[in-house]
Formats: sequence, C-alpha cells, structure tokens
Amino acid sequence: MKKLLVLALLSIIFASCKSGSAAVDRNEPKRANKNTVKHLIDTATANLGVKYKAGGTTKSGYDCSGLVFTTFQAKKITMPRSSYEQSKIGKIISFDDAEKGDLIFFRTNKSKQINHVGLITERTGAEIKFIHSSTSKGVIISSTKEPYYQNSFVQINRVIE
Repeated sequence: MKKLLVLALLSIIFASCKSGSAAVDRNEPKRANKNTVKHLIDTATANLGVKYKAGGTTKSGYDCSGLVFTTFQAKKITMPRSSYEQSKIGKIISFDDAEKGDLIFFRTNKSKQINHVGLITERTGAEIKFIHSSTSKGVIISSTKEPYYQNSFVQINRVIE
C-alpha cells in the first residue's frame, strides 16, 4: 500500500514536470514576472566564479542543472534536477524570441540528448549571453557567438511568462 502511494505521488510529480505549463502562474502580472526574472538572474550571477562540481547544488560547486535548479528554488519555483528534464518545462520558443530569464539548452560533446543548460542574462541582436556552470571554468557567462555553443545549441524554453 505504501509503495502504491509513493508511486502515485511520483507519477503526479513527473507528470507535472512534463507538462507544457509554465512554472509561474500565467495570470501573474507582467511586472511581477519581470521582478522574478531579475531575481533569478541576480541569484545566478551571485555564483559567478564558483567551481564546477558534478551533481553540485551549493556554493561549494555547481553543475549546470544544479545552478538552474538552485536558482529557481530560491524563488520557490520547483524544477527538475537534470538539464534533460528541465528541457521539458515551459514552452519552446525560437532563438529570435529569446529573452532574459529563458533557459537555453545544448547537446555538448556529441551527446545524443540535451545535457547542458544555462539561464539567459542578456539578448543583443543575434547574440545571447547566458550564465551556466562550465566543467572547465565553473560558473561563468558565455555567448552563443562562441563556436562551441553555436555548434551545440538545441533549444530555448520560456519558463517565466
């Protein structure tokens, strides 16, 4: 009986992770959502320079999805833990429609599925800057103009409407 209850709860949790709904109420005023986006970016950038740590979700080290997970958690927004599962949250939008606060996803090192995520901090014309945790440099801001990210870009998701 206890196992059935746990399985039922898990299926509810995972079903909500796969939905196309935004993590923030669409009826929330646009101004409040702008404040949410600003808070997310401020929270993430406060971690600039923190080293990379596989599975990390603290100031002692972050991996890419751990940084996003913890950043959203600070605003009481529940996100899945992996970049692949995070890529299923919100609405996929075009590169040209990207804004601050959107999530940007990549397939790096010839991976068959999404394995890297960043939080967009700036959009200028055809360039997007995003904060993420790099395995070699830790938490940094990178650009889609960099060949490595141009070649591995997959999609952008809007989580905050």
